[in-house]
Amino acid sequence: MKTWLIAGLVGMVVALCAFQVLPRCTVVDPDTGKTGDLISAKGENLDKGNMAELYLTDGSKDTKVVISEQSGTEIKFKVPQIKPGRYHLAILTANKASLIEQPVVLTVE
Repeated sequence: MKTWLIAGLVGMVVALCAFQVLPRCTVVDPDTGKTGDLISAKGENLDKGNMAELYLTDGSKDTKVVISEQSGTEIKFKVPQIKPGRYHLAILTANKASLIEQPVVLTVE
C-alpha cells in the first residue's frame, strides 16, 4: 500500500513540475499604430519568467519588437519599421521551446 502511495505522490510531483504557465495577450491598446508608436499589450503571465521575446507576425514573416516595459499583466513596445498591414502578436516562451501566436491583432499604418 505504501508503495502505491509513494508512486502516486511522485507522479503528481512530476506532473506539476512539467506544467508550464503559458503567456497570453488579450488586448492591444491602441490596436492601430505607426512606426515608433508605443503599444500596450495586456494579458497574463507576461513576465520575463514566462516569456523571452515578442514578435509581430503576418503569418509568413516574424519581426521581433523591442520591449520597453514588462510586467506579469502588461508589455509595452514600440512599433518597429515594418510594412503596413495586420499583425498578430507572437510570444516566444521563456524556455524558447514555443512561439505562440496570440489572438490579438495590431494594424500598422
